[in-house]
Amino acid sequence: MKLNKALLIAVLGATMALSGCFTDSAPGVQYTSLSGQQASTDSLKGKVVLVNFWATSCSGCMAEMPKLVATQHKYAAQGFQTVAVAMSYDPPNYVQSYVNDKKLPFFVALDSQGSIAKAFGDIQLTPTSILIDKQGNIIKRFVGEPDFAELHQLIEQNLKA
Repeated sequence: MKLNKALLIAVLGATMALSGCFTDSAPGVQYTSLSGQQASTDSLKGKVVLVNFWATSCSGCMAEMPKLVATQHKYAAQGFQTVAVAMSYDPPNYVQSYVNDKKLPFFVALDSQGSIAKAFGDIQLTPTSILIDKQGNIIKRFVGEPDFAELHQLIEQNLKA
């Protein structure tokens, strides 16, 4: 029996992908916080990171923000970090005012050029959150408000890893 080489490669690739041999690495991006602090994909390795794309004009974002704050407080001491990325269309003064008013306890970056959203797959919808493991691999993408019970379970599993 003669095997079709292309078919064999396709089946092997699919098998490896399903078994987790291939991972989706988080893009190498630079974040600048509202206060001018710098962070990058590489500098966050060793932590479980939630990158949250949001806007002050997004009602879903405003609804989930207290839950993101609670999640940050719950897991920060164990090596969890939230990076809230304000979308390019969000006026910086609105973002700064919201951050000050709500006393957000995590890294808040402005994506003024839209390059961070583009690097993560051209994100258009907010809220969108991406959970990243300690090695910099994407664990899960959430479009809309995450199921926080599931999110917390994933955070806990990956903090232990």
